[in-house]
Amino acid sequence: MDLLTPGFGLLIWTLLAFVIVLYILGKFAWKPILSSLNQREKTIADSLETAQTVKAEMAQLKNENEQLMAKAREERAVMLKEAREIKDRIINEAKEQAKVEANKIITEAQQQINAQKMAALTEVKNQLVSWLLK
Repeated sequence: MDLLTPGFGLLIWTLLAFVIVLYILGKFAWKPILSSLNQREKTIADSLETAQTVKAEMAQLKNENEQLMAKAREERAVMLKEAREIKDRIINEAKEQAKVEANKIITEAQQQINAQKMAALTEVKNQLVSWLLK
């Protein structure tokens, strides 16, 4: 049983050693340990705050990017619509110009045909008259 219960002197010396160690730790170690813990806590808090700021900025940039993409899509749609309209207008103008040119060519051809017809009729009449007069 003596092994389980320490003597009174051992208890006093152990308590005295504990108090001395506690005093030395309190005087020299606790302040640096606590300051480094506080500094580490502050660094972690700053890092978390920076991460939150970066996350918010990334979300804002993502929104801006989506808005720019939507605007670019709208502009592309407008440009394609304008290009189609210009293409259709050019085709229609070319068709109209071709019709005008075709009508002009047809009119000139009819005039030439009529002129040649009149010339041929005049020549036939002249030949008939000259044949009759002979």
